[in-house]
Amino acid sequence: MKKILVSLFALSVMITGLNAQELTEIKLNAPNKSRGSAVMKALSDRQSIREFDTKDLALQDLSDLLWAANGVNRKDGKRTAPSAMNRQEIAVYVINKDGAYLYDATAHTLKPVTAGDHRKAVASGQDFAAVAPVCIVLVANLDVLGDPTKDGTKLTASIDGGIVNQNINIFCAAVGLATVPRGTMNRDELKEVLKLTDKQMLIINNPVGYPKK
Repeated sequence: MKKILVSLFALSVMITGLNAQELTEIKLNAPNKSRGSAVMKALSDRQSIREFDTKDLALQDLSDLLWAANGVNRKDGKRTAPSAMNRQEIAVYVINKDGAYLYDATAHTLKPVTAGDHRKAVASGQDFAAVAPVCIVLVANLDVLGDPTKDGTKLTASIDGGIVNQNINIFCAAVGLATVPRGTMNRDELKEVLKLTDKQMLIINNPVGYPKK
């Protein structure tokens, strides 16, 4: 029985790898740093929106969103979002109708992870989230912060993830995109889709799209 289970697991890994190969790397546009510069106006406009237009998010909007969330804003590689001891443990994943991608902030590129529409795993029964053209999922690599089993490590990661999440919310408010921060998600399914280890913790997610008219 043990040999059968090992064989089935190996086959599953091979199939997942083949799925990821169906996707191609997406080179993002250079971020437009002059847009949405009125911070106070953005804070005034910030609200949780749960109704989305189904049309795809424009590449420029997605590019700027990811840079605002946790992009590189200095020559030394530091980010738009601070992190404890500059450990930069928060990873930004993008899930759309085509597949799941990992945001590479240094290259400003989306790296393919798994093909297929996995937005329902993010929605986890809340159908409005599955309608959004893009779901942003924040994941913390606990290993770079210290002992992954300690509550203090998880708390620090959660705080850093919250900062990135707020960057997303404020950017969306500034440029007229709809979003809502959510803790609900199918964590077991997303762990498999995003190929996470036991030392990586799902923090929070944001469905993002244009407001429904």
